[in-house]
Amino acid sequence: MTRYPADTVSALLTRGDGAAPAIGAPGRPWLTYDALRAQARRTVGDLNAMGIGRGDRVALVLPNGPEAATAFVSIACGATAAPLNPAYKAEEFAFYLGDLDASVLVVQSGTETPAREAAAAKAIPVVELKPRADGPAGSFALLPPPGLVGPARHPGEADAEDIALVLHTSGTTSRPKIVPLRHLNVTASAFNIGEVLALTADDVCLNIMPLFHIHGLIAGVLSSLAAGGAVSCSPGFNAFRFFAWFTEVRPTWYTAVPTMHQTILDLAPRNKAAIEAGRLRFIRSSSSSLPGPVMLAMEQAFGVPLVESYGMTEAAHQMASNPLPPRPRFPGCVGIAAGPEVAIMDDAGALLPPGALGEVVIRGRNVTAGYENNPAANAAAFTHGWFRTGDQGVLDADGYLRLTGRLKELINRGGEKVSPLEVDEILSEHPAVAQCLTFGLPHPKLGEEVAAAIVLRGGFTAKDTELRDFAGERLAPFKVPRKIVFLTEIPKGATGKLQRIGLAEKLGLTA
Repeated sequence: MTRYPADTVSALLTRGDGAAPAIGAPGRPWLTYDALRAQARRTVGDLNAMGIGRGDRVALVLPNGPEAATAFVSIACGATAAPLNPAYKAEEFAFYLGDLDASVLVVQSGTETPAREAAAAKAIPVVELKPRADGPAGSFALLPPPGLVGPARHPGEADAEDIALVLHTSGTTSRPKIVPLRHLNVTASAFNIGEVLALTADDVCLNIMPLFHIHGLIAGVLSSLAAGGAVSCSPGFNAFRFFAWFTEVRPTWYTAVPTMHQTILDLAPRNKAAIEAGRLRFIRSSSSSLPGPVMLAMEQAFGVPLVESYGMTEAAHQMASNPLPPRPRFPGCVGIAAGPEVAIMDDAGALLPPGALGEVVIRGRNVTAGYENNPAANAAAFTHGWFRTGDQGVLDADGYLRLTGRLKELINRGGEKVSPLEVDEILSEHPAVAQCLTFGLPHPKLGEEVAAAIVLRGGFTAKDTELRDFAGERLAPFKVPRKIVFLTEIPKGATGKLQRIGLAEKLGLTA
């Protein structure tokens, strides 16, 4: 696709029929496209009246659900949305709010979150988002604190080159990096996803993905709206409520990470009637590798194709995808280029022929122009206009991509990316810890689990439960090591560098 129907989020929202459902939630009435467009206009006006406009960062700490979706879309129309994981601890919020240079923090009225105290410590105003009790799903009002008054420096609707969304991505050798995504990036990705999945105004997505993550924001929400379709936003993944939502919402598709699919698959046999009465057209999987047997079992259980896709934050999500029938799809394969160009590059920057093993590189309209305030990371990430993904793979003669491993040391725990260095730094603060190395431990369902090797200080003792509790007070739960091993010495390479990659195998560890 070389021409896109819209290059801003505001323009993208005009594609839905006014009376058609746009955003909903199980058990609640739908928000129509007319109402969503009105919500977006009202939100931009309210932000401008607070002095917030294009280019200003609005941090969002909201529970999963329709308000998180409409807040992202509406705020992006006139400012920069910066969703954060509500599970972060106070120290994490303090880092991310400061790193983002957030102008305001938006939280839901009546909810307690350590983000409030982190914002107060940095003198960042807190704006309350109040869902409209008498309105449809996703309808809300913004309530500013006293004294937060405009005018905005850059009021009005954003344009294609403005930043719509910023998210952090973690690295293993540096602090988390800021990924700015322009309107032309996120809209291109939304339309790319819609084209691959043949989305139309008749489609309904059941979103069970978190709405602080690129997968849910772009694949679940924005691609649905780009097609003029509808998205029903659950309060978060709950396997035991999934089939009740499935029956009520009657989705034509849903997208999830492999661990979610595996849990749903376990419950499918007792929900055959719901599946047979449904109207699914396909199922989508992304964010981490889906085991081939799970793909085949899902297709058998639901009677529809399962489409595995390959995405990352820097690409505004989708890079490659298996196609829908009648074109072939293959277990263990992430498909063909699905928006950006995809190629394989060697270490020297030369593109390799089909069948050759190398680093997956991409370029295209949906790809970020670069990390923010990080010239060293950009110099390493871009070669001859291609973005280096850090993943290793092979393209076959038909253009199908198979990933063989990650070149980066990032731990991919069921789609949640964990920086080992971040965990190292926290555990190293414990008085009993002399040395720490966090690494990925192969896991049958998550892909990887977080593990840590610890060398204790002389004369000190510590139990693994004590160290996990220590980390749990400072890190989101998914970052806390589930396995801790105590060693007298951590293996080193020839240069004396600690060997993170392959450590689990070297120690003979399994999940």
